[in-house]
Amino acid sequence: MPVALSHYEFFTLLYAVWKEKPQHCGVAVTNVISQLRRKIGDGYIETVVNSGYRFAG
Repeated sequence: MPVALSHYEFFTLLYAVWKEKPQHCGVAVTNVISQLRRKIGDGYIETVVNSGYRFAG
């Protein structure tokens, strides 16, 4: 069963991937998720309100 990341976990991951403060990464993440959805289809990545994203299960 897929589990959403907490805010702390999500922002820690953002910092680890982009090496910038999380508040500067939001648009970059949105763009990457959009590109992934275009390539693999809409049904695989879900938006979790106030948390981020998760793979659909």
